[in-house]
Amino acid sequence: MPINAASIMTRQAITARPDSTVAEVARLLNNHDISAVPVCADDGTLVGMISEGDLMRPFRQEHSLRRAWWLDVLSSGAALARALADYIQQDGRHACDLMTHPVITATETATQAEIADLLVRHHIKRVPIVREGQLVGIVSRADLINALVLGHDAINHRGWHPSRAGGDNPAPEKPRKRPIGDDPAPAAG
Repeated sequence: MPINAASIMTRQAITARPDSTVAEVARLLNNHDISAVPVCADDGTLVGMISEGDLMRPFRQEHSLRRAWWLDVLSSGAALARALADYIQQDGRHACDLMTHPVITATETATQAEIADLLVRHHIKRVPIVREGQLVGIVSRADLINALVLGHDAINHRGWHPSRAGGDNPAPEKPRKRPIGDDPAPAAG
């Protein structure tokens, strides 16, 4: 039986609102250690996606930075880094001004192959999962790879937690095996 989006998606995806400021979105991405979030209306309707790249596009253009703009910021020292920090804090735009829309989406019944095809064909890193326009989850490349590596049996195992492994979040820790020769000492007796 093929694994579908519903079995591997992160169900409680971190989201932004259309009226979230650049600083609020940046803080959200930073606090959750993720690189993009769905933008949803109050009723849960998916209206867009916003990524670090979307937030930085105006800054990158203003400073004529090439594609790897973050390398320039890091290597140029404090002046450009300070300009970036000021930009984020002072930019008056909102998520709705910078987000990507329409969004490439899938349904809960989409298979691994269908999701992989969307990621590759559209050069994206995550696919929001929708039901009747409402966001119900998100499948990232990491979710897809974890599902491929672990397989169906592991996903149904009680230790598999999609909410901890999804999006850009780290996968669940695997139990460590004791190194050979590190056996406990035999009991005296």
